[in-house]
Amino acid sequence: MDRQVAVATRPRVLVADDHPGLVTAIGRLLAFDCDVVGSVGDGGALPEAAGRLHPDVIVLDLNMPKVNGLEACRHITRMIPGVKVIVLTAAGDAAIRQAALAAGASAFIVKQSIAEELPSTIKKVCAR
Repeated sequence: MDRQVAVATRPRVLVADDHPGLVTAIGRLLAFDCDVVGSVGDGGALPEAAGRLHPDVIVLDLNMPKVNGLEACRHITRMIPGVKVIVLTAAGDAAIRQAALAAGASAFIVKQSIAEELPSTIKKVCAR
């Protein structure tokens, strides 16, 4: 009798942040549970990278050069239906959180909480 075994796949993550040190730290943090498939340093480069790399999740800084994170989030969620966007910001302001969610973000994390929250948030958004 043949049995099919379901194999859980690791989420493919694209990181969009203009601080190389933070990108490196996020890559190390996620290495055990995710495949970090690439990174970009500005919002203008995000659509091309996302189209080429086919991420399941995009970790996106709100304060990005060229195209800000909110506009990039709107564009990406229209361009790639089903992609999960987790927005990062330095400020946990309720208005910013609401704007990010309205732009299509699946979740919102304050940068100071990345180490504690990002891996579990990726799991949660991928499970939806």
